[in-house]
Amino acid sequence: MLESLTIVARQVGVLFALMAVGFIANRLKVLKQEAVKPIVDIELLVVTPCVLLQAFQRDYDSHMLAGLMEALAVAVGLHLLCILFATLLVHTADKRQERVLRFAVVFSNAGFMGIPLQSALLGKDGVFYGAAIIAVFNLFVWSYGLVLMCGSVKEINPRMLFINPGTIGLAIGLPLFVFSLRLPPVINEATKYLSDLNTPLAMLVIGYYLGNAKLAAALRCPAAHLAMALRLIVAPLLTIGAFMFWRGIDPIMALAAVIAAAAPVAAMCTMFSAKFNQDTHLSVATVSLTTLLSILTMPLTVGLARALLMRR
Repeated sequence: MLESLTIVARQVGVLFALMAVGFIANRLKVLKQEAVKPIVDIELLVVTPCVLLQAFQRDYDSHMLAGLMEALAVAVGLHLLCILFATLLVHTADKRQERVLRFAVVFSNAGFMGIPLQSALLGKDGVFYGAAIIAVFNLFVWSYGLVLMCGSVKEINPRMLFINPGTIGLAIGLPLFVFSLRLPPVINEATKYLSDLNTPLAMLVIGYYLGNAKLAAALRCPAAHLAMALRLIVAPLLTIGAFMFWRGIDPIMALAAVIAAAAPVAAMCTMFSAKFNQDTHLSVATVSLTTLLSILTMPLTVGLARALLMRR
């Protein structure tokens, strides 16, 4: 257990060191708001699909395909379970706050925080399974998440349900894997270089936003404390518990799922809050505070999962 905790803590520490660069760049005015949005767009629209494509550049393996299907099922189950907890447990008098906090419980930063840690701890296999989790995340965020934040089913965009960075990467990469196809060398090298930008760019952006955080909004809201506990502690522990009773589970897939479940609140929480006039200050504070707290919670929960699941 101590060895697992040390390994995970070191990798999380590397991520936070990269975040510190973004934080300092913010405070020194080296990086400004008008420059961050294009970086986010490049990360989401270019780098993320390249990461997923690289993960699928491997020979077909029926065991890996079965694990991918299991990862899809696990991701769907986890999102449904979090929706249940959020609906039953998270209540506030202010409906704008309630929507933000329920969103925070359901959606983790599985892309920006999850993929770098899956890559560092599990290599391409971890990112391979992480691709399925991101695809499910996008499906839920552009359906349930959208309706939750705007309050209307009419806002659902069918195109965004199926045409988004996560599903595009999966739709292109999965056939390449199933038929053991390789990208042309020039394209493969280009996508590899772009995929290598994933971790530093993602951490730079998160660090920048931490520099703008006003944490008081979350600290003085009791419901926010519960939402953050559900996101950082309850979700990953329930995921670990479920895998303990799942015979024959691929431990790498299981650990990839736990990493996604243990990640802090998704940055999409703030984006949707701003777009639909919800409590943006609370969303920024919740995203920022869970990100800071995750330097303690992720080594503990992911380290526990590694100790229990990787040796089965």
